[in-house]
Amino acid sequence: MKLATLLEDIKFEILEDGAAGLETEVSEIILDSRKAQEGCLFVCIKGAVADGHKFAPDVAAKGAAVIVVQDASAVETIMKGAAATVASDTAETADNAAKAGPVIIQTDDTRLALACISAAWFGHPARELKTIGITGTKGKTTTTYMVKSILENVGHKVGLIGTIEAIIGDKSIPAANTTPESYLVQKYFREMVDAGCDTVVMEASSQGFMLHRTAGFVFDYGIFTNIEPDHIGPNEHRDFDHYLECKKMLLNQCRVGIVNRDDEHFEKIVDGVTCDLESYGIGQSEHLDICRRDLRAEDMELVSRPGYLGIKYHVKGLMDFPVEIDVPGKFSVYNSMTAIAICRHFDVDPKSIVDALKDIKVKGRIELIKVSDDFTLMIDYAHNAMALESLLTTLREYNPHRLVTVFGCGGNRARDRRFEMGEVSGNLADLTIITSDNPRNEDPQAIIDDIKTGISKTDGKYVEIINRKDAIKYAIEHGEPGDIIICAGKGHETYQEINGVKYDMDERVLIKEILDELKQN
Repeated sequence: MKLATLLEDIKFEILEDGAAGLETEVSEIILDSRKAQEGCLFVCIKGAVADGHKFAPDVAAKGAAVIVVQDASAVETIMKGAAATVASDTAETADNAAKAGPVIIQTDDTRLALACISAAWFGHPARELKTIGITGTKGKTTTTYMVKSILENVGHKVGLIGTIEAIIGDKSIPAANTTPESYLVQKYFREMVDAGCDTVVMEASSQGFMLHRTAGFVFDYGIFTNIEPDHIGPNEHRDFDHYLECKKMLLNQCRVGIVNRDDEHFEKIVDGVTCDLESYGIGQSEHLDICRRDLRAEDMELVSRPGYLGIKYHVKGLMDFPVEIDVPGKFSVYNSMTAIAICRHFDVDPKSIVDALKDIKVKGRIELIKVSDDFTLMIDYAHNAMALESLLTTLREYNPHRLVTVFGCGGNRARDRRFEMGEVSGNLADLTIITSDNPRNEDPQAIIDDIKTGISKTDGKYVEIINRKDAIKYAIEHGEPGDIIICAGKGHETYQEINGVKYDMDERVLIKEILDELKQN
């Protein structure tokens, strides 16, 4: 593909025009200098760990046709690398060799350039799809699966990109990031189109927006579920306002924006956005002129029986029908209302929505595992204090005999999280079983001791069992009628990381093994 075509949507300056300038033919788009090849276009990305500009001379030496830079000072070293290589191969002078070097393009933001170049490279596949982006602190993953389930229930073929996986037709690709690098996003879009998909639903993270991973196209629908302080730190967002501004970028990159009207930051979320706005929420507004909800959930009722927790409600406003879902809690109402608000635009009938929501299961998100007729056991990804508190508060509403948590904390992560999760569980659970999560390069016992420090601030009861399988077995063996047991922190993960090695460990498999062992005994 010609360089001119790849650069059509970005502002740039040519610092070196090589042999053919904008007529240069590009063979591949490369981010990793180790994969550089003759004729490729290499984008210099300034990452948290490494700066791609440092590797540009090596890429030039490998015969890259084009190098896109943000820092103009890198040009001299790039050209020296190209010149030295060509001169040694052909015995030309350095001056003549330099003329055969790569085209060097400078732009203000190479991450933004990468997104636009990638979109062009794959033929702008988003233009051939209905694109749905979902952002928010909580609910993104569950909502994407709900939308996929509803739309496929009426015949759409839907691709998905999210925290757990990317789904393209029958293929599932494990995720490394909630929102992949922009090149990968566009690659997935193209594969979805080629596989016959007509729609894609994807999680759009604040980091994804900050790093322009979702740039290069316009979402048809952008959904903002909620926002709470999270992902604030040296390598993420400097403060809450920056976190909010990054998430708001979705509402300036979509045609129709759908926002949770009940979020306390609603006014800030919608301030200055450019899309057409709709809202959803729970209950009737007292001041409809100020707090309009286009879709409302009314008459909520908890549903509980041994081994089953759910909730039912009635959709009002732009649609009118009853819903029951097999996932507990008020936040499940918000998640499903989000999905309904999206699918309304696809003219999905109420029965198809209800049928799809009744069967929805999301791996590691309040995933109920049948182990007993007497008590309920579930797996959830809650791995910080905020998520754990939200989950336990929700489950308290079902008036369990006991609320039992099984969890640990990841090693080589902020120690405060351990104290906070310990304190939350001590306050809200009747029994905490402290165990290992991903200890990584830390001593598992030291992590457990930190969690105990948090619990010590409460009157909560606990036991510590360092082996996670043994901890889950203890919870099952000691389950009492009416208990709700939560295995928290691992969720969809199928491994445990210890000293740099990832070992197979899927809690679903562990539970099956435990049940088989108990049956044999």
